[in-house]
Amino acid sequence: MVSTTAITSATSEQLVQGLSVDDGARMLAALDYASGAYGERVCSTGQAAFDFAVGVASTLAFMRTDVETRIAGLMFELTLLDPAHAPLIEPRFGKDVCDLASGVRQLIRLRELTLGQKDPAAAARGRNAAQQAVAQVETLRKMLLAMASDMRVVLVRLASCVTTLRYFAEIKLFNDMTSAYGRETLDLYAPLANRLGIWQLKWELEDLSFRFIEPDTYKRIAKMLEEKRMMREGFVTSAIARLQAEMAAAGIQADVFGRPKHIYSIWNKMKGKELDFTDLYDVRAFRVIVADVKTCYTVLGVVHNIWTPIPKEFDDYISRPKPNGYQSLHTVVTAEDGRPLEVQIRTQEMHNFAEYGVAAHWRYKEEGGSNFQGQKYDEKIAWLRQLLAWKTDVADVVVGQEEQQQREWVEKLKSAALDDRIFVLTPQARVLELPVGATPVDFAYHLHTDVGHRCRGARVDNVMVPLNTPLKNGQTCEIITAKGAPGTAGPSRDWLNNDYTVASRTRSKIRAWFHAIDMQQTLSDGRAMVEKTLQREGKTAVNLEALANKLGFAKVDDLFLSVGKDEFSLRQVEQALNDTGEPAEPEDAVVLSRSRASSVEQGAKSGVLVVGTDGLMTQLAKCCKPAPPDGIVGFVTRGKGVSIHRTTCKNFAEMRAQAPERVIVTEWGRTSSDTVYPVDIFILAGDRQGLLRDISEIFSREKINVIGVNTQSAKGFARMTFTAEIGATAQLQKALTAITEVSGVQEARRA
Repeated sequence: MVSTTAITSATSEQLVQGLSVDDGARMLAALDYASGAYGERVCSTGQAAFDFAVGVASTLAFMRTDVETRIAGLMFELTLLDPAHAPLIEPRFGKDVCDLASGVRQLIRLRELTLGQKDPAAAARGRNAAQQAVAQVETLRKMLLAMASDMRVVLVRLASCVTTLRYFAEIKLFNDMTSAYGRETLDLYAPLANRLGIWQLKWELEDLSFRFIEPDTYKRIAKMLEEKRMMREGFVTSAIARLQAEMAAAGIQADVFGRPKHIYSIWNKMKGKELDFTDLYDVRAFRVIVADVKTCYTVLGVVHNIWTPIPKEFDDYISRPKPNGYQSLHTVVTAEDGRPLEVQIRTQEMHNFAEYGVAAHWRYKEEGGSNFQGQKYDEKIAWLRQLLAWKTDVADVVVGQEEQQQREWVEKLKSAALDDRIFVLTPQARVLELPVGATPVDFAYHLHTDVGHRCRGARVDNVMVPLNTPLKNGQTCEIITAKGAPGTAGPSRDWLNNDYTVASRTRSKIRAWFHAIDMQQTLSDGRAMVEKTLQREGKTAVNLEALANKLGFAKVDDLFLSVGKDEFSLRQVEQALNDTGEPAEPEDAVVLSRSRASSVEQGAKSGVLVVGTDGLMTQLAKCCKPAPPDGIVGFVTRGKGVSIHRTTCKNFAEMRAQAPERVIVTEWGRTSSDTVYPVDIFILAGDRQGLLRDISEIFSREKINVIGVNTQSAKGFARMTFTAEIGATAQLQKALTAITEVSGVQEARRA
């Protein structure tokens, strides 16, 4: 297709609008060069390449960008169609233009890599296609911003999108290509324009995209708008004039302007609220900006005096701001013709906050008030939107001051990239978000833990690189893994010691691998030690599970681990192997006497009274084993009556914090003199021959029945836990005092 754009005076004036004389001359020189260089080249969309380039540059001029951005918009398509022109850009137009054009090419490369690609790992993570698409598009939006080291690159890309869509609309082309292009723009670029505050592009991108995605719906809504346009615009104009007259009479100064509803926005509201076109309140709407909060409410009174308010449609977000801080008065009134009219009233400060602050329109519109990727990201976007909204009134500045302000603005834009994260692609074009400085090792573990464990090499953009190479935005990384079944290969300890990883998630997975390896080694060592003991004692046929249970372990592996960690003495294994079961015990055995007393363990009454209530089932908690005269308290369980705890019990403190309403007052009642209660006693002592016998003699002398014992010896110390039956804590205290006098005992206390 031959170019239909002639370099007319109108075209030239449009492209140099707002530029200085020198910059205007640079722009016209670039335009003249582009005219000859493009010739009759055609874009992949079918549009004449020079027409496309002029359209992009004109859009950038409308956005009041600097001359370098406009020239880059004019030239980047040329470097795509004919790469031989790329080296010629910098000598002719400067490094700034060359870098911008290169950045736009990189974003277009991203589009070619990711367009229509699926995430092969999404199914493994249990995500359906819709969730996958949303997550991938959101990552791509952030990647676009992060990849653009100069944010003006994003502006050029947005301008190119709207130029292409305008071309499709002009030639009325409706096919699979235009539909796919519209969907991509609506998902990716329109939200970016929205978030960056470039409203004039955001609305046009949405409407044009919607036109190609849902052509029938678009035509239907456009027809309804056109049928009522003259009437609607005439009414809004007269309504604004009437309100301004009333405010002037009241001495109120305010800016009043209409709020145009675009076709895509109307369709969204009709779909979201299931409304008919005639039921939309804000098809006819305007906004009032005043000086202070007091005036907001004064204007509200004026509006309600002129028109009849609809009470259920009034929202006071000034006295009750939205969770994100958004403030404004929203009211809907019934106009003279009986149709609704929406009015928003706010101060200039509120308006600026809504447009550029954390309550930005995109946040509560697109995310429903949810948190989007962290405060730091939000602050950068908000600041960037303020930069993009910067305007200079030429009438208010002296000659030269506007150029200085524009240069400062450009420098800020160049440094406004979101550089705290990087975005790297898999060979299948799945985009991964990683911290700055991430390496192929981080990339591998982000893909899957097993991929990380088996990682042995990496290709970045098809070039083999060391595993500690920092990755960059937009690169494609391919991980080379070790052969064999999962779990047969593992990471290197160097990955923890050197600069191989920056992500804490990666380091934790590597540490978990080595912890599991160490546990396996400890288990193997413990098994070998126990088996040698069995061979030495001639007991190789013994049932290991039964032996472990006899020694107080739930599983035989627990015994091996305890022995391997040197937490359990092999001498105790020998004693268990040589236990014949005869009544006569060796000197280190504990005599578990048969008590004639009535034990609450065997069903005797606990003697606990629930204050103010009769007949409730009670049971003593096994975690703290209360006994008279301990301070006690009850906790109502589900299906097991009242559990009685000591008031100092840590478990009870946690349960009370979670369900204070289930706490109940209890106290000790009368019990028979022979009722006994189980308590745990902990003893720490230097390990020696005869220690267990000496302690057992004290229990026997104090007539305390021992019903359970567990001892562990490690590094010369014996840790013993006895479960004994006592009638009262006074009896226990007497026994503990005697035990502390036993040779080698360092500590004796109730557990």
